[in-house]
Amino acid sequence: MFVLPDGLPPCRFLSRGPVRVWVSDEFPQDVEMLWPRLLSKQRAHALVPLLCWPAAMGKSLSLDHADAVRLDEVLAAGFAEYRRSRLPFWTDPTPAPVPEGIESWPHDPGPPFGQWPGLAPEMPLASEGPTPEEAASSLLAGLIETGQFGLDECRLVLVPAHRSSDALALIGWSAEAPLPLLCALLRSWEDRFGAQVVALFGSELHVSVARPPVEAEHASLLALEHVLSTADNIVDDPPTPFPEYAMDLVGRTSWSFWWD
Repeated sequence: MFVLPDGLPPCRFLSRGPVRVWVSDEFPQDVEMLWPRLLSKQRAHALVPLLCWPAAMGKSLSLDHADAVRLDEVLAAGFAEYRRSRLPFWTDPTPAPVPEGIESWPHDPGPPFGQWPGLAPEMPLASEGPTPEEAASSLLAGLIETGQFGLDECRLVLVPAHRSSDALALIGWSAEAPLPLLCALLRSWEDRFGAQVVALFGSELHVSVARPPVEAEHASLLALEHVLSTADNIVDDPPTPFPEYAMDLVGRTSWSFWWD
């Protein structure tokens, strides 16, 4: 059992394999006020807060699986296969057939790389920028303000972990995502961009970003990492040309992913 912060709502404990997690009984109506306090105590208590559907939690995955991922090698192999399968579409500007009355999808020229270009560089700390904790709280407030679909079905979950990227493995997130690869990516994004996992709605993942890329060249490298996460919404749903998706990442302080 772990030591809990004060002022938490009614809860229960759930076992996910060898890991026990704290889960609120309801969606906390004061979560927007509670969230910054939980983040400020995350180091002291080694508890990562998430908003998550309880049904989306499965059996805990050992962090050894994420440790074993050699990210640069895996992404290089993934890009080679992705490029092989997509190159015919990138090089043929003929619009794909669509049903009558439906606007044709824009042509996607694909990433401007002939081979794996390597990871996007780390963004430096800036005194005027938000901290990762502030960025996470801002994303949470935005999800609440916009009435994000599925949010009210979430529960506040506290996971015994030191990094939000590891919390996904420890709760056994049951989406179709390749969990070891995703956790390795999230660890790297946490280090390079101050990324934090905030919410999980079924197969949908919302991530805050404290230090997003500010140059188009770096955003293009990052966009390729997003593509290689295997998420179904990246450039495919809705169909979005790679250069357009990449440019949208410049200065963007939240990322979302989903898997079928």
